[in-house]
Amino acid sequence: MLSTTYLVQVVAFSFVNTFLANAFTHKCDSTQHLSICTKITASISTASQVFYPSSSQYIADNKHAWISSSAVSACSVEPGSAADIGVILRILGSTRTPFAVKGGGHAFNPGFSSTCGVQISMTRFNNIQIHNTTRTVDVGAGLTWDQTYATLIPLGLNVVGGRIPTVGVAGLTLGGGYSFLSNQHGLSVDNMAGFELVLPNGTITHVTSENEDLWFALRGGGNNFGIVTKFTYKTHPQGQVWGGARNYTEDQLDALKDAMIKYQEKKDRKAALVLGIHHSSIGLGLLVNLQFFYNAPSPGPGIFDDFLAIPTNQSDVSTRSFTDLFSSLSYINSPPISRGYSNGLPVTQYSRPVFDTIANQVRFWGAKVSALDIDSSVAAVMEPFDIGIFSHGSDSAYPPDRSRALFPTEVVFSYTNASLDGTFLREIRHFSKAVTAAADADGQNVSHAAEYPNYALFNTPLEDLYGANIPRLRAIKRAVDPENVMGLAGGFKL
Repeated sequence: MLSTTYLVQVVAFSFVNTFLANAFTHKCDSTQHLSICTKITASISTASQVFYPSSSQYIADNKHAWISSSAVSACSVEPGSAADIGVILRILGSTRTPFAVKGGGHAFNPGFSSTCGVQISMTRFNNIQIHNTTRTVDVGAGLTWDQTYATLIPLGLNVVGGRIPTVGVAGLTLGGGYSFLSNQHGLSVDNMAGFELVLPNGTITHVTSENEDLWFALRGGGNNFGIVTKFTYKTHPQGQVWGGARNYTEDQLDALKDAMIKYQEKKDRKAALVLGIHHSSIGLGLLVNLQFFYNAPSPGPGIFDDFLAIPTNQSDVSTRSFTDLFSSLSYINSPPISRGYSNGLPVTQYSRPVFDTIANQVRFWGAKVSALDIDSSVAAVMEPFDIGIFSHGSDSAYPPDRSRALFPTEVVFSYTNASLDGTFLREIRHFSKAVTAAADADGQNVSHAAEYPNYALFNTPLEDLYGANIPRLRAIKRAVDPENVMGLAGGFKL
């Protein structure tokens, strides 16, 4: 006989599923997993809690920056200890229940941190502990980068972390982690000191460079090896910085292209630059947003002069604190209208033909998709880095090849109409192929270059992410997860 509690949960789920059905990509009968939620409730300590569709905590635990990345789970669980995560993993593994692990909830890809089964939200892993003697800091897996920097920067410390405020610490780091500080210090994974990891069998372990296999795998290998509860980063001194945003119009593209060519020839590892081209759906043509960063109160001689000489219609570039600069970028993270796809397009240089192709593709596809959905948007983001960016770290899951730098260009399609999912998926692929073809024709040989996992489209082949590292990663996966428990969660699966 069904309990009253169970019936209430089913009714609540039905209401939420009906209310959100048109918004969420994943539509399934999550009620089949409610008994597992009940089992988890009875097994975890008071440090943790399970929530159902009638609660605000459930909504928050399932929410993602992109509605198309969300799903209606049977329940959400907020573990409050590594030991409880071990309990939860043992239950999920033994019952073969699908689940997802959410840190910041910024994943583009459907099902990567969302599920119709049990949604694990890491929000209670929110502690930050600084170790002055080792110059490291422990950061909880439920934190976002704005929360992390708010603690560190006032103390004159920083870590190699994300460039968008509400991106999660966990997702960015486990995928590799490009940063404003990457030209100086490498990727996030090149600046790790350790991980607290709950293995798929429920065992808690601390991974450092002494554990060669897991150390290799966790640095860029995603969520294939267990659930990380704590990241230990090397810290770096942080003072005032110079930077901000400047906006430009389409008629300035040629001047911006010339400035980009010259910028890539200069060598100053304190400098960083992000150039985004966006198609306006209200008849303004292409709009360009340029993000400047320099890790000192004033930029080095001549490093940005070619860009700054171009007239701008809006600018907030100044000397400021790192947190002030970072918070000024919050508009970048404004939740998209509804749905979206992202893809990564690795190149070795923004040459004239590559720059032109990116701009032309934004113009072409932007016009085409706005005719299908007036609220749609197409944007591409160029991210030039120092050619020695991969020289700062040791072998890791990502990047699989450190012999040459790759610039992880991102293209983003966003829209509102769920019936156009298949159309937009095809079109972002066409966009991507055109840019890759242009880079190959330019002699860059990137058709099989490693894509940045945090930008890559959900169906990107593993070979295009991890290359020659796949055999080793699969061997490590078999050793630590012989029952393939982590295969019950989304992500790029080994």
